[in-house]
Amino acid sequence: MPVISLFQGLIIYMFYLDNKRHHLPHIHVRYNEETAVYSIPDGNLLEGALPNAKEKLILAWIELRKEDLMADWQLAITGQQVFKIDPLK
Repeated sequence: MPVISLFQGLIIYMFYLDNKRHHLPHIHVRYNEETAVYSIPDGNLLEGALPNAKEKLILAWIELRKEDLMADWQLAITGQQVFKIDPLK
């Protein structure tokens, strides 16, 4: 489970070969004890929950980094090494 970015207490990661359960490009996010899964193309929440303020940060980050996230997704689903993505500043 490679971590692709860290900011504001949020840990964002992708699993290798992880395209069977959700069937679409997505990221996993952890904040303290809470976890959530968000779709990359549209930012929809697929599973779990985060505090509202943290969810707003994640959604802004997804929108700003969508191209990088999709590039990482293509690497991850084929088992290749993903790259780090700049945090939200």
